[in-house]
Amino acid sequence: MRIVYGLTHFKPQNIKPVVALGVFDGLHRGHQKIIARLIKEAKSLNTRSLLVTFSPHPQRESILYSLPHRIKLLDEAGIDLCLVIRFSPALRRISAQEFLQKILIRKINPASVIIGRNFTFGKNAEGNWQMLRDSSKKAKFKLIVINVLTYKGKPISSSYIRSLIKSGKFRRAQELLGRPVTIFGRVTRGYRLARILGYPTANINPDHDILPPFGVYEVKVKMGNKLFGGVCYIGNKPTVKASSKTCIEVHIFGFKNNLYGRKIQIEFIRRIRPQRRFSSVQALAYQIKKDIRLCLQQIKR
Repeated sequence: MRIVYGLTHFKPQNIKPVVALGVFDGLHRGHQKIIARLIKEAKSLNTRSLLVTFSPHPQRESILYSLPHRIKLLDEAGIDLCLVIRFSPALRRISAQEFLQKILIRKINPASVIIGRNFTFGKNAEGNWQMLRDSSKKAKFKLIVINVLTYKGKPISSSYIRSLIKSGKFRRAQELLGRPVTIFGRVTRGYRLARILGYPTANINPDHDILPPFGVYEVKVKMGNKLFGGVCYIGNKPTVKASSKTCIEVHIFGFKNNLYGRKIQIEFIRRIRPQRRFSSVQALAYQIKKDIRLCLQQIKR
């Protein structure tokens, strides 16, 4: 997949692409339906598939998936081009008609446009699928509107999935995402206390905002194409040095190499216990040992 950052760098090269518009935060099952139609339509017209996304989030929402994480998943989906448009204050002020004429029609020049029925654009979200439908007749592009996907009678939305993850409801979140709940981030240096206690951990600086509740989790850790079992802690270290800063540490089974600077993905399986304050560091070390033993037993089953 070719990635283009910014409209000034986008050159259509006389190819009328099939375009999907949206933020696609989380790339949940509703988004996957749009992407599948995007790829199918591009193949049927023998042209390229182009997904247009925006960063930061236009509604100023806390993001489910960082832009690098989204791009990684879009690449895996098989899209040809991804255009990332910076959602600046100037873009926020642009009218829906300006967006249609200057950006979509003149700059991108689509053969077909695919959107979810709830997609809005332009200043004060004044543009909608009806406006696109009317413009498509004049600009001679095909408009495909995908109905909002529901699950058990409730619309699948990024905002609902955010609330599920923040409350630790992984099973329902996974059903709506169509994939496990994950954290994607870079390994950084920590206080090295876990190593001193005999259980070295990788400290993760996440690329996104939405995290599960504080506690200890059984996880899988993906590095490149390799998958490892592990135990992940999310919290503020009340036993050692309680602070407002949230730390994410993962102990990876059977892995001893240096990970500093690498990007890894943590896939949540289940919560083992909530965060708690222990009477001593020794008591904490004993509990960590129990947590690891419990997760290893689950892997063997």
